[in-house]
Amino acid sequence: MIVVVMLRSIKDRVYADTGYVSLRLNDKVIVETEHGVEVGTVYNKVEGVLKDEIIVNKILRKMTDDDKKKFIENNIKSLKVRSIVLRKVKDYNLDMKLTCVQYVFDRSKLFVYYTSETRVDFRKLIKDLGHALKTRIQMVQIGVRDESKIFGGIGMCGQILCCRSFLKDFNSVTMDMAKEQDLYLNTTKLSGLCGRLMCCIAYENETYKDMKKSLPEIGKTVFTSDGKAKLVAIDCIKEKVVVDFGNKTLKMFKINQIKSIKSKM
Repeated sequence: MIVVVMLRSIKDRVYADTGYVSLRLNDKVIVETEHGVEVGTVYNKVEGVLKDEIIVNKILRKMTDDDKKKFIENNIKSLKVRSIVLRKVKDYNLDMKLTCVQYVFDRSKLFVYYTSETRVDFRKLIKDLGHALKTRIQMVQIGVRDESKIFGGIGMCGQILCCRSFLKDFNSVTMDMAKEQDLYLNTTKLSGLCGRLMCCIAYENETYKDMKKSLPEIGKTVFTSDGKAKLVAIDCIKEKVVVDFGNKTLKMFKINQIKSIKSKM
């Protein structure tokens, strides 16, 4: 059986063959990849994909208690190594922000995750680190949203960040989506901990678009049971609208209680 396995803090995804190992979703496994032996989490099953169409890694076993002890040791060692990497970055005066470092399970490679607004020449850094740490070094530039996914945090909604708890892919989020939902267009209030527009803005965008397709635009004249009025606001969540009869006389109606001026009474 072929499954998708998530690796490391960045949650890179690879395909892997379970072989004779019986696994369930979210099981921790030891998998052999191009980077070495790594710890992964079973994400989902894959059906209808031929092995010769994808790169398939091999799952060696389900994570044992001894593996868990070594994994914890690796994490502790990674934290100690981070200070060395950080010092080297400062020594070479590189324009980059170190996010985290992480060993693969067999410590044959060290991943160094960083963010930067510019291209960084870290060839000397890699050579120096490889000599000091006696392992292969792989630098990985990530975005600020990936950084938030690694560190986690609490959003303004009071919940754990979506990217940390369940969101696997980052989709495009634009100000047009915020406008579609009549949100207050203040980038500070609409931005998450990463400094980018909050991912949740995209969740209901299609619902708003579909609902507004059947409604006249704000500012248009509509028919109500009380006569003609100008549409001034739409609340898609409550399925209500606010209309203006003139002289600042506002009244709220359910969406199905109004009709466009072009519609028949």
